[in-house]
Amino acid sequence: MKNYERLQGMVAATFTPIDANGEVDFLIIESYAEWIASTPIKGVFVCGTTGEFSSLTLSERKEILEKWISASKNRFKVIAHIGSNCQKDSKDLAVHAFSAGADAIASLAPMFFKPSTVGELVDYFAPIVNSVPELPFYYYNMPSMTGVSLPVGQILIEGKKRMPNLVGTKFTHNNLMELGVCLNLNNSEFEVLHGYDEILISGLAMGAVAGVGSTYNYLPNIYEGIFKAMVQNNINEARELQMKSIKTVEIIIKYGGGVRGGKAIMNLLGIKCGDCRSPLKPFSELEYQSLKKDLEGIGFYNF
Repeated sequence: MKNYERLQGMVAATFTPIDANGEVDFLIIESYAEWIASTPIKGVFVCGTTGEFSSLTLSERKEILEKWISASKNRFKVIAHIGSNCQKDSKDLAVHAFSAGADAIASLAPMFFKPSTVGELVDYFAPIVNSVPELPFYYYNMPSMTGVSLPVGQILIEGKKRMPNLVGTKFTHNNLMELGVCLNLNNSEFEVLHGYDEILISGLAMGAVAGVGSTYNYLPNIYEGIFKAMVQNNINEARELQMKSIKTVEIIIKYGGGVRGGKAIMNLLGIKCGDCRSPLKPFSELEYQSLKKDLEGIGFYNF
């Protein structure tokens, strides 16, 4: 596989900048990438849930990925989310990701017509993933969004038989027992990228060494501190840092969740990601004032 190495540390799930007219603001990606490169973040996860992939056209997704790859300048990894309800579209995105120079691909399960068995999901993914055997593939497990709750360990075992470049899972779920099962399969053959920012400490305690998260974008030092504290077995420090993460997540939930609230925080920090696309509601000036006050209340700007 092309340039494959196991991930460690933070991979930021990036927001998609949208301008005042509702169009993708590709120019912002350059400055956004400079911000990422200035932090301890090791990679970006492009056009995933945080990136509002389902609200983007295929051509937009391709151009966004190209801009990120160009702007990265090989300073951090670029993982392309290629998930879609249409198998042909996902295959198209996978082939494009390879030709554009992405470091890896990942995909959610289809979420309208849902696979009901592990075999059906593997059948769906195999033609997509095998079209780009040079790229590492991560199964993006997020049952809260997809409604697909198939056993991830079995997906990895059965999937590997059909897709040699299946290397792991982006595990966005709070089932820590299942996460542990995945981490210990075949003598830790598979990578498990922890996907629940507010319980990162728990995933690291189970043995994960990398995570993909939206709040990494604006709290990189907090999460870097958690990673380091856990390696050093400094549990008290890790807990204190995790609580700062939790307090921030509580606030973004108040403002519509990690995509809408998180984008607003990026705007407050000077990285102009704009509003979300419909059906997510634009942020009002009153909300910005309230959000800023809430963040000040937890000491966010001094984290």
